[in-house]
Amino acid sequence: MTQTLTLGLDLGGTKVLGVALSEHGEVVAECRQPTPRGEDALIDGLGAVAEELRDATAAAGEVAAVGVGAPGLVDRDGVLRAAPNLPGIDQLPLRAGLASRLGLPVRADNDATCAAWGEHQLGAARGKQHVVVATLGTGIGGGIITDGRLYRGANGFAGEIGHTVVEPHGPPCPCGQRGCWERYASGSGLGRLAREAAHAGQVPRVLELAGDDPEAVRGEHVTRAAIEGDAGARAVFGRFAWWLALGLANLANVFDPEMFVIGGGLVEAGDVLFEPTRVAFADLVEAADRRPVISIVPAELGERAGAMGAAALACASD
Repeated sequence: MTQTLTLGLDLGGTKVLGVALSEHGEVVAECRQPTPRGEDALIDGLGAVAEELRDATAAAGEVAAVGVGAPGLVDRDGVLRAAPNLPGIDQLPLRAGLASRLGLPVRADNDATCAAWGEHQLGAARGKQHVVVATLGTGIGGGIITDGRLYRGANGFAGEIGHTVVEPHGPPCPCGQRGCWERYASGSGLGRLAREAAHAGQVPRVLELAGDDPEAVRGEHVTRAAIEGDAGARAVFGRFAWWLALGLANLANVFDPEMFVIGGGLVEAGDVLFEPTRVAFADLVEAADRRPVISIVPAELGERAGAMGAAALACASD
């Protein structure tokens, strides 16, 4: 018996990850290809992933629609207005171009917004009505659920939480500002804090993992050392967790969510990350002793979150 399928494409700086989603929210096929360079090549590359998925699932069902999540500012018409991590992309009509290429309805949105919808429908935030999702990668992406619906703002650009400024005199950010939250609380932010500690001689185990070169220290080195129990690495995670909690407290004061879902590779650190973050959050959020606890939990869908969310959004009325 055949069924209706939707396709989800997660466009990243290095790869396109695509999934075919069943009516029951199950991934029935997956495909990935390197991200092409250039606007025409990008549309063709996305189309190629979608067509491979459609061919792979031809016996299982008919594809009804395609969703695509892209890193950057995607407006309500599906135009990718700005994408710092995709060189040569400017005002790309993502939805219209892909719809023309495939002959299918297409919905385009920000990748972290798609990931938020995926976690809300199929992952850690199932059944929750007020959720903020923060994805910690090279930067910080975000998605906001209010009253069970995506919050997009006037133009569709809501959720750029990584570019809230937490230190006006902090390090420069690729967006052009200084001291953005993602300079402190992303994977690259963790690496920067660890390199500072390495130069100060505070993390010998981290330095060893990086080949004794302080400038080679990355987030994965401090994560591994912290999971091993290294005190210096855990101290770095403590400082990192404070910055993460500061941003979450600001978001809590604005949106009053019942849950934060944290995604990205850093969630692999487990309690090394989440325990100090929860402690610092309780110290930073307004009236912590007079408000219901806001849970801070790891995402469940992993690297598929954006693609699965894009597929779930493809036919949604939201």
